[in-house]
Amino acid sequence: MSCAQTSTASGPLSGVRVLDLTTVFMGPSATQYLADLGADVIKIEAPGGDSTRAIGPGGELGLGPLFLGLNRNKRSVVLDLKTPQGVQALLHLAKSADVFASNVRPAAMHRLGLGYEQLKAVNPRLVYASMVGFSQRGPYAAKAAFDDMIQAATGLAATLGQAAEGEPRYLPITIADRSVGIYAFGVICAALYARDRTGEGQSVDIPMFETMIPYVLGDHLYGRSFEPPKGDFGYPRLMSPNRRPYKTLDGHVCCLIYTDKHWALFLEAVGKSELLRTDARFKNIRTRTQAIDELYQLVADELAQRTTAQWEQLLPQEEIPIFPIHSFESLLEDGHLAETGFFRQVEHPVVGRILDMAVPSEWSGTPPQARHLAPALGQHTQQVLAEAGYADADIKELIAAQTRK
Repeated sequence: MSCAQTSTASGPLSGVRVLDLTTVFMGPSATQYLADLGADVIKIEAPGGDSTRAIGPGGELGLGPLFLGLNRNKRSVVLDLKTPQGVQALLHLAKSADVFASNVRPAAMHRLGLGYEQLKAVNPRLVYASMVGFSQRGPYAAKAAFDDMIQAATGLAATLGQAAEGEPRYLPITIADRSVGIYAFGVICAALYARDRTGEGQSVDIPMFETMIPYVLGDHLYGRSFEPPKGDFGYPRLMSPNRRPYKTLDGHVCCLIYTDKHWALFLEAVGKSELLRTDARFKNIRTRTQAIDELYQLVADELAQRTTAQWEQLLPQEEIPIFPIHSFESLLEDGHLAETGFFRQVEHPVVGRILDMAVPSEWSGTPPQARHLAPALGQHTQQVLAEAGYADADIKELIAAQTRK
């Protein structure tokens, strides 16, 4: 199927305009959530474009897979913010914007003349969202931050290594970038709500380091939550080396035995119901958590004796969470996702047929619709500047000035 290249907006954020001065993963993920729900997101790019354009297949065309997956439903405008004309154009666009989103370091934004106070002067109702590595009130304020660095800084890499009984390592997904992007999306929506109540915009900072710490310590502060401590760090269930996909006779499966009911049903299925009466470890969730490594090993030993299909038949799936382990390839063939139309093939005008994923929320009253595939670099420069009141001659002069430089 094809995806119409139209600016017609729908969805709960229809009518919200976002100037998106973000690159790579964190910022673009936040602004894509806004765009997917109907906001008009104008991606401001330097003449060289977002660096993710060049990564992977299609990168030679400036539309690699990472960029495609983070920038749909946006319009691309090229402005060279190292020139006075580029800065003035962005300030002009800010007059009619609701949100200005950036993951450029605040000091650099001030040097460009695009700090909060400068933009507030042209639009007091503007929500100025700055996605940064660290709180600007502490000694780490000027540090650059990337996903790997935040995984290391928050203890996530060390925790993963400890749980796997190995060396520290990073999760093979950009968990910090994308998680902070989700949080930034919520913060921006909340700031818009506050603006609608007060009539005034504001500056909001979303720091990666501080946002990700509750991800880790929310589970693992554990006994150190108390003063004096009532135990050590680490939620035992999550730290158990045996908390992993279980091997069956013909594959691997997730089988989560967690609640009192889960354990009763599981032990009944494997013919060991008497353990509920005779083994003190099964008394309640507290005693099970204390002995969780041993109990997970018990589950592992049992699951290894049957095939995945046999376990799916034996265990009541409506009661016990059980799911075969997907690979990337099998995920694309999942029957549930096929039924809901989650994956779709669409025709991109530059790179040809691509696989796109659905907006993962479903709305009864203000459903969002696909409007743009990820844009080519500068695809909408002329259109957006014309909407902002620039004459054709002025647009040509601005583009020419950027090209000459």
